[in-house]
Amino acid sequence: MHVLAEADLRLDANAIDYLLLAFYFVLVLGIGYLARRQVSTSLDFFLSGRSLPAWVTGLAFVAANLGAIEVMGMSANGAQYGMPTAHYFWIGAVPAMLFLGIVMMPFYYGSKVRSVPEFMLRRFGKPAHLVNGISFAAAQILIAGANLFLLATVVNLLLGWPIWVSVILAAVIVLVYTALGGLSAAIYNEVLQFFVIVAALLPLTIVGLAEVGGWQGLVDRVSGGPGGAEQLETWPGNQLTGFGDNFLSVLGLVFGLGFVLSFGYWTTNFVEVQRAMASKSMSAARRTPIIGAFPKMLVPFIVIIPGMIAGVTVTELAGENKEALLAGEAAPSGATFNDALLLLMRDLLPNGILGIAIAGLLASFMAGMAANLSSFNTVFTYDIWQAYVVKDRPDSYYLKAGRVVTVCATILAIGTAFIAASYANLMDYLQQLFSFFNAPLFATFILGMFWKRMTPTAGWTGLVSGTLAAVGVFLLAETGVWDLPGQGASFVGAGAAFVVDIVVSVVVTYATQPKPEPQLVGLVYSLTPKETLKHSTSGEDAGWYRRPGLLAGIVLAVTILFNIIF
Repeated sequence: MHVLAEADLRLDANAIDYLLLAFYFVLVLGIGYLARRQVSTSLDFFLSGRSLPAWVTGLAFVAANLGAIEVMGMSANGAQYGMPTAHYFWIGAVPAMLFLGIVMMPFYYGSKVRSVPEFMLRRFGKPAHLVNGISFAAAQILIAGANLFLLATVVNLLLGWPIWVSVILAAVIVLVYTALGGLSAAIYNEVLQFFVIVAALLPLTIVGLAEVGGWQGLVDRVSGGPGGAEQLETWPGNQLTGFGDNFLSVLGLVFGLGFVLSFGYWTTNFVEVQRAMASKSMSAARRTPIIGAFPKMLVPFIVIIPGMIAGVTVTELAGENKEALLAGEAAPSGATFNDALLLLMRDLLPNGILGIAIAGLLASFMAGMAANLSSFNTVFTYDIWQAYVVKDRPDSYYLKAGRVVTVCATILAIGTAFIAASYANLMDYLQQLFSFFNAPLFATFILGMFWKRMTPTAGWTGLVSGTLAAVGVFLLAETGVWDLPGQGASFVGAGAAFVVDIVVSVVVTYATQPKPEPQLVGLVYSLTPKETLKHSTSGEDAGWYRRPGLLAGIVLAVTILFNIIF
């Protein structure tokens, strides 16, 4: 890998490119400094004082998820599997984002909880709250480490700085603006980063398509290549799931990815929900994920397609190199699919545009990591430190604690960056983490929200056994007892976690005492008065174009259309 880096991957950045990069970093830190003036309470620091407009939180909602892992990982998947990767967006994101806005957001925003674990505390009590708080905090540190590792490899390849220098520098910049301005700084930077990422990837896609002779040219090249025509159809997606049978593959995508992994991620992942909770009204909170779904369904065109172009045009990834990688062997060139986007930039972009593209990549890493840090510091401070360690202190104490926790989280993330280093396709690593942490949480959550009989003991026993089931599947796949290629292991693990969690929860519920009904108002669907779940439709929330239901309908129709066309 490092021989390759020294030979060909060094990007030919010149003074203009460095100037653009420097300007971008000054802008990012400036936003952190300005946001600091708005922070006087812990609620301002952790949830922006619930004051932001829907378009800001909507774009931040997408940008928080458009981290480097998404950009590099999905282009790696594009080079490896082709169009079936679009399932991560059209099946694995959009439906769940709409569900969050229409069904779940009224509960989160209406109950005025400050985090997802806090919702668990009110619904199930302390044991479930603690289990969820610890598992969420662990997941964020692991994912932040993956973002950092990717950032470091890119800086190392582009500019030749050693990996450890790049890791520390990147971590410090994100740390400075998140510790200064809290969530507002992270959110306003995410909006800026969203536009920078699009400005970087759109020209790359257009130039790349021109290079291969348009869409038809790409179709011909991919059909004739090692992946074959299967890479142009999104369904049944056998290469992606690793299942030979079409029916099983579709089932894995719809149930494993589309239902368990995706709903688990988008509806209970505090990284995302936190952005909507920062909105200024219930209507804005409901529109946040729906506004985010508009750009989300278009992202495949600027992320997956460059990956596919790299898979057929870049020497290090095409022909015999691609054949070797698809067979699970090392490519003669030493490149991996994770390098797809960088190699394409190296081949196609002139100076100046290259500076914007590098800034776009760095923006995507920083957006992802800032999202991990800002949600980690909220959950750790409110749900672990304030709840179990140091109770009943004045608010200023928790505001200070939040800043200290942000520093500690950054140091831990530098450590976990080296775990991520051991995976050839980082998307595999991430889906694995989601099957451990998000799938069981979603099962407990959805059951507790719609079934009033479910007991506090069932809440935490279900969570723990679901997580253990996913870890069990992972170990079976790792030790070769169960042969699950592709991302099949994480799909099966997520399904197992979900089913085991539900079964254990039901069994335990019938053996233990439920909470009295009056304590569940606002937390369980059937016991919550309907008017408390409605949002205002006057003033700033008036107008047909601000109706969550209508906006969601438009997104759903376009997404179905994309599935039919491709």
